[in-house]
Amino acid sequence: MKFLTSPKVTPYEQIYRPTHFANPNELAKIMGNLYLSSIVLMVGILMGGCNFSNTKEGKQGETIAKNQYVGGELAVQHGMELFNQHCSSCHNFIENEIGPNLSGVTSEVDKDWLKAFIKNPKSVIDNGDARATALFEKYKLYMPSFSNFNDEELEDLLGFVHKFSEAEKKNKSTRKGGILDPIVDKIPTSDLSLVLEEWLTLPSSSDASPLARINTMRGIKTRTGERLFLADLRGKLYEITNGDIQVYLDLNLEEDDFIDNPGFGTGLGSFAFHPDFESNGLLYTTHTEPPKTASADFAIHDSIRVTLQWVLTEWKVDDVAAQKFSGQKRELLRADMVSGIHGFQELTFNTTAAKGTDEYGLLYLGIGDGGAALSGYPELCDNPGKIWGSVLRIDPTGSNSKNGKYGIPKDNPFVGQPDKLGEIWCRGFRNPHRITWNHDQPDQMFISNIGQHSVEEVNLGKKGADFGWPNREGTFLFDPDANTELVYPLPEDDSGYSYPVIQYDHDEGNAVSGGFVYTNSTIPLLQGKYVFGDIPRGTIFYSKTSEIIAGKQAPVSKLDITFNGQISDMEAITENQRVDLRFGLDNAGNLYIFTKSNGKVYKVVDCVSTPLK
Repeated sequence: MKFLTSPKVTPYEQIYRPTHFANPNELAKIMGNLYLSSIVLMVGILMGGCNFSNTKEGKQGETIAKNQYVGGELAVQHGMELFNQHCSSCHNFIENEIGPNLSGVTSEVDKDWLKAFIKNPKSVIDNGDARATALFEKYKLYMPSFSNFNDEELEDLLGFVHKFSEAEKKNKSTRKGGILDPIVDKIPTSDLSLVLEEWLTLPSSSDASPLARINTMRGIKTRTGERLFLADLRGKLYEITNGDIQVYLDLNLEEDDFIDNPGFGTGLGSFAFHPDFESNGLLYTTHTEPPKTASADFAIHDSIRVTLQWVLTEWKVDDVAAQKFSGQKRELLRADMVSGIHGFQELTFNTTAAKGTDEYGLLYLGIGDGGAALSGYPELCDNPGKIWGSVLRIDPTGSNSKNGKYGIPKDNPFVGQPDKLGEIWCRGFRNPHRITWNHDQPDQMFISNIGQHSVEEVNLGKKGADFGWPNREGTFLFDPDANTELVYPLPEDDSGYSYPVIQYDHDEGNAVSGGFVYTNSTIPLLQGKYVFGDIPRGTIFYSKTSEIIAGKQAPVSKLDITFNGQISDMEAITENQRVDLRFGLDNAGNLYIFTKSNGKVYKVVDCVSTPLK
């Protein structure tokens, strides 16, 4: 773990614990190599600004103007990697150490000055800049130049510094020990490669990337075979039949108040067919509408701004065999959201539940914190009496809820408890992205949870469990009152929380995409593996289900990709730096990968052994 500060170690060890650099000579060498950044930004803090008038094109065509900083997750992540490599031994965002506290530096100092000084500090000093000269007299050395950094690297580095320094400006805590690199060990690449074939391309719903915001795939079994559906967040639910793509349901036409912005996850969020669809014709969807469209069942107080509402709807189909929806609808529940992020996520029935059991026909809904935790309202999601940041378990055909439109199962963990919601199955999530079960081991309920800026996690869903947000991120402490781009060590007396069985930090990815346990016999090398990935980068991982045990973190390995006979990766395949990766599974057990960036669906046709790199 890379610590920013720690009161238990000496100043020279406050960035790296001795377990990370056991050799003092190695530590001294690294600090010597990285000392340049102490001077770079210390000079920058004290210097005035030269006014250069430059703009540039950033990642994904983002225009970066003078004294504006890149904010895309991939650019900032690259900047963090550069910072870890070249700067973190001397700097933190909390206090002055070997180098100055960087909190607020990017708002106090002209960006072009910082870039120019990083590129050639000796030149700035030798040209007689008064403040640079004063710092040189203090430190008695010339800092080595970073002339090898290109402009994109400088933009990414300063974009990271800006994001973290701005977060530190909002720090209302005196907490020490912030961790910049929570999981030091890197995820190894396995000797396995997924063989992909391009399967189909969804109709574009935009002229710009992402071309199709394809988000959820579902298959249903019928008496005549399987039907396969795929949803675009922009409102259309498609049915795919032998490669033919048809619109089954269009929320733009069916819902007068439907919107698919703001936010990455707004629109037609998810859908689920009732397991008895062929007999009852029931389909469920979630979607977004403007604030105050209707009275919310789960409302936010008038003193808090509401950005949008999420709605859970039941659709009663007239003809279950029809290729296009016709029928009636009814609203089951509606919730206010503080922001356009982290709304209603996975909507699903337990696919392992047998007919006749108490679990059969119960609907699960993952709900994020709506951005409340970092908008100043953590009490909305750190509360078993509120729905935000939880996974609900309801009976959609029941009626004992407060609004009388759905049922609350009597074996839910908080039923009958004062000031707690009976709908909640488990809680403590920032953004519970996907929910799936292991058909070979039905007690393994996987809930992937997208982290803030440190840890991505997969949890085993358990009745009544609290997974910690906004007080925990992965197996680390999170403090909404401290620097929210960092995590901290767990307290010694830690108790009351459940922790992920799989986790990785942002050296490996930025947002976890939950996947599936492969149980099909078609591809033997994938059997017994939970396959998942990272949304923006498109990296694909797996963990063996035999090694996934509650209370422990399972080993994770990367999967190579073989496409058109060549080893590749999803960024190269999609020709896009942001892949926007998702997973699908049909009723035959076939695994699919689809990508918003290009609107394509790829079928996993094999998994082969490859030589380790």
